Amino acid sequence: MSEFLKLAYELLASIFLNLIGFFASLFKSVIKLFSTDIVQYVKIIGAYVSDFGIVGWILTILLVAILLGIFGIIVFFIARTIVRRHRKKSQEFDQDELLGEIGALNRQVVELINEKNQIMAMQVSQLGLSPGDSLEAYAEKVEEAKGKNGEKGKDGSNGEHRFTKLDLVDERYSDFVEPAYNDSITLEDLCVRYRNYAASKLGLYYKPEVVRLYIAGMAASRILILEGISGTGKTSLPYSFGKFLGNLATLVSVQPSYRDKTELLGYFNEFTKRFNETEFLRAVYEAGYRREPSFIVLDEMNLARIEYYFAEMLSVLEMPTPEEWLVDLVPTGWDSDPKLLQDGKLRISTTLWFVGTANNDDSTFTITDKVYDRAIAIELNEKAEAFEAPDTEPISITTDHLSAMFNEAKDLYPISEQMRSRIYKLDGYLLTRFKMSFGNRISKQIDDFVPVYVACGGTEMEAVDFLVCRKILKKFESMNIPYVKDEIKELILFIEKTFGKTGLPESRKYLLKIQNLF
Repeated sequence: MSEFLKLAYELLASIFLNLIGFFASLFKSVIKLFSTDIVQYVKIIGAYVSDFGIVGWILTILLVAILLGIFGIIVFFIARTIVRRHRKKSQEFDQDELLGEIGALNRQVVELINEKNQIMAMQVSQLGLSPGDSLEAYAEKVEEAKGKNGEKGKDGSNGEHRFTKLDLVDERYSDFVEPAYNDSITLEDLCVRYRNYAASKLGLYYKPEVVRLYIAGMAASRILILEGISGTGKTSLPYSFGKFLGNLATLVSVQPSYRDKTELLGYFNEFTKRFNETEFLRAVYEAGYRREPSFIVLDEMNLARIEYYFAEMLSVLEMPTPEEWLVDLVPTGWDSDPKLLQDGKLRISTTLWFVGTANNDDSTFTITDKVYDRAIAIELNEKAEAFEAPDTEPISITTDHLSAMFNEAKDLYPISEQMRSRIYKLDGYLLTRFKMSFGNRISKQIDDFVPVYVACGGTEMEAVDFLVCRKILKKFESMNIPYVKDEIKELILFIEKTFGKTGLPESRKYLLKIQNLF
């Protein structure tokens, strides 16, 4: 036996050494073929080409090219074979991983089906049924269970309350005592007092023109948009203004998942017979009880598409009279519904404004023209400098008094005929050259905005400049700027000719900015 083992050892060792020698020789030969013997190849070629003529040189070059081509083809096929093998192994691995995930999902589906069957079995047993009972028996048991819960009223409500939060609002305002309202303050005084209040009480500083734009924006639209870089006071402006008026603003953080109105208003749960109320809904409802201006802040409103989740509100606020500002919550009304609901509909109060904040970065959606046209957009891209302000207390004013001040401003500071003529010329120029127009909605906003801005302490030119820049020229961002670059230059010259060299400075600055970007 030992002799056989020696034989096997010597035989295998000899074969193994010969294999190693074979591969080593092969490797050395390859190295020698493409490196060591290159000098020898050159010497061989040199020994013959000295006697060659032109034909010999050409044939030699062709021979070398053919040999290099053959070598390249061999290397290419070897490399492609290696790559294909690697890809095949990777695909096989991915398929195995995918099959594993599919198997895990199938197991989860089976577990969920089992849980569902268990729940159904529990429900059936609670009704006193057995698995063999018919559907007719099941229906009879359901009707019997309904009868035990009491007879329903005429409205089908069964005496239940489906709006818990709104019922609490009714209860809170049943004995509400209104504050003493200041009905003598002017718009300019309102701006000054708010700036001083924000600075002295809250440590918030705003430029006078920002406060004027905010209040004038309230006169022109129920929707305001504060956009710009982070940290400039976009959210704190409406919050502090509501606090100054004695009516705290409601802050609603918009989520990227918002898709329709139920994200804001909530929805009726048919299973629980309760309405899933949101803080937004509560704030809209509570505004109906308040005489002061109320604000709902949609923080980071462009994290989701505004024209999706806010579509119904945009349409409702376009209705010509406040009596038509109704939002459907439920199909029919119940006797137990909150006081301010009308047949399942909620009226949007004339005391309510919606203020959205927006950051313009890669994580947000672009605000569309549909939203911009209906809103007043104010840009905050820098913080105001701190200033010494006298200690100022908050005040209370009614929305009726605020509206009266807006109407009074239209009588005292109407848009001058000269400015109207300039606006008309600009409108015609934009329509002819760029197919843009002010339109009826923007024209009405100009009539509402400009007088109030002047009443707040600003100038007519500043107000028109703001609206032209933010409502009209901003539409250039959706255009192909390189194709209208020359027309933009001519537009700047037209503005200078029509409004003067110093007229509409923000509009001219904006046009130069977008022109230089391309």
